[in-house]
Amino acid sequence: MYDWVMPYRAPDAANPRVQRTRDRILAAARRLLAESGPAGLTYSVLAERAGVTRQTLYRHWPARDALLVDLILDGSAGAYPEPGRDPGVVAVQWLTSLRDAFRDPARRAAVLGVTAQADSDPDSARALIRLTEDRRGALNELLKPSGVQVEPEEYALVYGPVLARILFERGEASDNFIQTVVARWLAARPEPATGAS
Repeated sequence: MYDWVMPYRAPDAANPRVQRTRDRILAAARRLLAESGPAGLTYSVLAERAGVTRQTLYRHWPARDALLVDLILDGSAGAYPEPGRDPGVVAVQWLTSLRDAFRDPARRAAVLGVTAQADSDPDSARALIRLTEDRRGALNELLKPSGVQVEPEEYALVYGPVLARILFERGEASDNFIQTVVARWLAARPEPATGAS
């Protein structure tokens, strides 16, 4: 057995040809995911469907969980919020962008498929962890100017009701619903510590 791993040269994301290849791979992966779920999304089948080599796939995504994350996060879902000083405004805008992302059937299918397989597929489980960390980090970046940061234990209180409405209740997360979620989250936050007078 060999003790070394052949290093892969990372693709140049600025190269239009590399971007076209990546987009073609992600499109094929979305179709394959819809057909057979995360467990059926193997690099061998994906390489064949996308018309690339497995080496190309490994250059873009050294681990399958990275591919699953990109399948969910890649692509525009509309306006993304700007950082701001008002945590309520930022959280409403962020949850609105999350809701709008779930209106994309391919992204919705990817999230549901990865979630369904997480108990039996380690790559899906790692993808969910990475997605949660990525999205909480993105929210915290937007909240920096406000001085508010969302802790891991608190994060589910922010996004959980919106995902439950969309994915489990199969309902619409209206603007009013999102505003109510944010108001309740802010009301449940501990008061910021003030200096002694």
